[in-house]
Amino acid sequence: MHVFFSVGEPSGDQHAAHLIDELRSRRTDWVFSGFGGEHMEERGLNSLYRLTNLAVMGVFAVIPLLAKFYRLMKQAERFFAEQRPDAVVLVDFPGFNWWIARKAKRAGIPVFYYLPPQLWAWAPWRIKRVQKFVDHVISSLPFERDWYEERGVKVEYVGHPFFDEIQAKQLDQRFLSTWSNLRSPVVAVLPGSRNAEIKHNWALQVEIVKRLHARHPEAQFLVACYKDAHRRHCEAHVLAHAPTLPIHFFVCNTSEIIEVGDCALMVSGSVSLELLARKTPPVVLYRVDWPFYVIGRCLVICKFMTLANLIARRMVVPEFLSVGNPEPVVKDALQVLDLWLRLPEERAKVVAEVTQAIGDFPATGATARAAEFIMSKLGVQPVTTPTLHREAA
Repeated sequence: MHVFFSVGEPSGDQHAAHLIDELRSRRTDWVFSGFGGEHMEERGLNSLYRLTNLAVMGVFAVIPLLAKFYRLMKQAERFFAEQRPDAVVLVDFPGFNWWIARKAKRAGIPVFYYLPPQLWAWAPWRIKRVQKFVDHVISSLPFERDWYEERGVKVEYVGHPFFDEIQAKQLDQRFLSTWSNLRSPVVAVLPGSRNAEIKHNWALQVEIVKRLHARHPEAQFLVACYKDAHRRHCEAHVLAHAPTLPIHFFVCNTSEIIEVGDCALMVSGSVSLELLARKTPPVVLYRVDWPFYVIGRCLVICKFMTLANLIARRMVVPEFLSVGNPEPVVKDALQVLDLWLRLPEERAKVVAEVTQAIGDFPATGATARAAEFIMSKLGVQPVTTPTLHREAA
């Protein structure tokens, strides 16, 4: 069986890589091609282009890339005509993936949308595209299943694959020992996985860290960078603006940093799920410019940025959207983090409230269920015994 993937986000690259693992653990004769990232390529993806290199947000960031996206779309169209894959699996990245879905349907290839875009939050009118071009939605959010079903879309709820990856992750015990045995509080700082996120949010995070350090000089700040280029950018900013901060930079230690953190200061993103699973309460930030904010206010109908709040349908994790003057957000975020460091019982209250609000949402097994669903719809029977172990990306 031949599956074509189209995956444009770094987090989606990890989820799709684990889905490849699950499919291959049931049959060894799968062939995987398409657009993805380095984790999928490590699993044997025949990569036509590393699409995660183009992960951007906002109309103004996309415009310079339109010609590139068009060429990739035409490349996929030719591939569908010449290679005839048995299925197309899309992961998020809707602006581009709608076109891939359209071309796949025109070629008569079944389309699965794994971890679909959050249309219920920002573009409910685009449901017509799902109805027309997508055969099966594989959903990670319980309320999302109901939303799609009410609109006549075939949807299967499997849970969120992030929790599988958290369970499978082998933590660096030396790292944990080094930072867990401090008598000082540890604040995890998560600047995001996209270049644009770091560009917009890192200076704001550093300002909050500076003020928090002034109140808690004993605190240590561990920064979880997604890749070396991000670490270099963040380090350079700190050296230029706050060289005396007790701030430490790491690449590939995000899980460990979340595990040892007493609390976190993070940019909004799917990594919030790992904070939930590891019971590290976060303050969530997201800074945008005015044009993006105005467009967003016209389109977005969902008031929450963070998945914990989406699942709970109420504000259980503090989140702050910053536009224009950042001072109000700096003060509000600082107040919450200061409270959590001064009064550990307040942190514990937040953890307990979030745990109760999200119920059994963090259950594992989502990736296996997604693989089994795809195989059942393609009429493929397993010929090997699925493995319980899944290597973490």
